[in-house]
Order: sequence, then structure tokens, then C-alpha cells
Amino acid sequence: MNKQSPIYVAGHRGLVGSALVRNLEAAGYTDILERTHAELDLTDAAATHAFFEEHKPQYVFLAAAKVGGIVANNTYPAEFIRDNLVIQTNVIHSAWQHSVKRLLFLGSSCIYPKFAPQPMKEEHLLTGPLEPTNRPYALAKIAGIEMCWSYNRQYGTQYLAVMPTNLYGPGDNYHPENSHVIPALLRKFHEAKQSGTPSVTVWGSGTPRREFLYSDDMAEACIHLMNLQAAEYETLLGSDESRSGRFEPPLINIGVGEDVTIRELARIVCDVVGYGGGIAFDTSKPDGTPRKLLNVDRLHSTGWSAATSLHDGIALAYADMVRKAGIT
Repeated sequence: MNKQSPIYVAGHRGLVGSALVRNLEAAGYTDILERTHAELDLTDAAATHAFFEEHKPQYVFLAAAKVGGIVANNTYPAEFIRDNLVIQTNVIHSAWQHSVKRLLFLGSSCIYPKFAPQPMKEEHLLTGPLEPTNRPYALAKIAGIEMCWSYNRQYGTQYLAVMPTNLYGPGDNYHPENSHVIPALLRKFHEAKQSGTPSVTVWGSGTPRREFLYSDDMAEACIHLMNLQAAEYETLLGSDESRSGRFEPPLINIGVGEDVTIRELARIVCDVVGYGGGIAFDTSKPDGTPRKLLNVDRLHSTGWSAATSLHDGIALAYADMVRKAGIT
């Protein structure tokens, strides 16, 4: 990407999009296109088309999505599949109509089967049933991968789907019910510390294993991929299975390649926050998928690997939460 290229970051206010904007700006990119939902409703096909026609972005990071934790996914399944399908359809189609050079579609590791072999490789897509608690969201993201693949095959576009592992970092959502596990734990332990509560209860058994990636590392990986030389980038764009006989979607995992139990994670958060009480586990609450660890060999082969340790990243996220999220 040229430093003066018009680059559209869809969803720039979210955890993923804000990290992308921070890292693009730090790298010296000067024409970053940002629109709030109030300024551009990506579920409106005509408005999306008009935006692309007026501003003609050359590169697109599609990070706009409806996201949330287990409670939100269980409570609003219709919104999770409907809104995500419409947003990604409008952006991907408009990108093709207006000759965008490269598009990076941001998904999630929940696209892989609930009991996929660990660590999960890109080839494990569509090999088994999904985790029921987030199936509507996962199916929308799988449809986005297929849409990128189909446009590449039919129109010769260069659309790549990247599947980050569980993300956390500055600008996260700290809602007590609708947030993901790290921000939820940070808020719980912080509030318990402030109030002197003797024990914090964590959902589930504490035994599931999860992989976590600091959001700025994810953004750095995405920019790295978008800047690959043509020959290497094109090897990531998948193949026409009807001709090659191989299942090769335009898909690459983004993660750290190692995981921890939720119990271990809770202890790290407890240490970062400085909470001196106990930790209990509510086994009546759902655990979700037993393990979610990504195989990142494909990403490493491009010359990139994550640099931020889990403890250091959580410390950075906690400082940001206290400073910006209005939680005192």
C-alpha cells in the first residue's frame, strides 16, 4: 500500500478497527477513510455504494460487525446473523463494483467446528458442527469467506479473509454482560478490588482453553498481510476447487499459537489488577467450546509473529480501561 493510498477501515470505532487505524497512522498512512454508523449505515446498500463511488478507496479493511460474548450471542441470534450478512455483502460487493485493489475481511476463530482438531488449521473449515452458542455469527463469517472466495474466482478480485483468535486491547467493550472474557474479567476484578468484595465468581468450570491476541498485534499482522508482494499475497487467495481438486479458501489464521485455561487467565487478570480476594467458578454457566487454538504456521511463513505477551497485553488493556472507559 502506498502511504497516500485511500484506505477504508470499516468499523473504525471497534476494538479491531481502532487498532487498525492506530497502526496505520503510526506507519505513516495519510488517507484513512473513517465513517461512524451515523454517518454511513453499512446495512444500507445504496449508501454503501455511494460512499465507495465518492471516495474510491483502493484498500479496504472490513472490520465492521455486530460482535459480543456468549450472553449477547444467545440473546440476539437473529441480529448476529442478519446484520453481519448484510454489512459484509454490501461492503464486498461495493468493493468489487469500484475496483478496490485488495480487501481484508476480518472474521473470528469461531468459524471452526466445535470439536475441530487442535490447533485448528485453515483446512478444518466446514468439517464439523459449530459451537451452538455463536453459530449464527459464525455462519455469517463463513458466508463472508465464501463471498471473498467466489468474487476472487469469478471476478479476479484479491479479497483475503483473516481469522483472528480471541482479541483484547484498548477500546474494548466492558459491558458486564455483553463483553468478551478478558474485558469482563478486568471489570469484575477491578470492581471487586474497589469494593473490597472477598471473592469473584467466574462463569464456567475454568477448564476450557483459549488463545488471546493483543489487538495492536492483530492490526500489525493485517497491515503486514496487506503489504505482501503480489506473488506471495496471491498464494493466500485460494484456488478454484473445481479445477484444483483442493479445498483452499482465501483464509489465514491470526494468532499467537499458544493458549491458557480460563482458570489461568483469571489468575493473570487478578495479578494485573492487584486483587487480593478469592476466585470461584460457577459450573452452572456454559463453558462454550472446550478449546480454541489456531494453527498459525501459514501466518508465520509470511514472516510475522506476535510480540506482546498475555500478561503485558492485559496490563496495557487494564490501564486503558481505567483511563478511558469511565470505570473508577
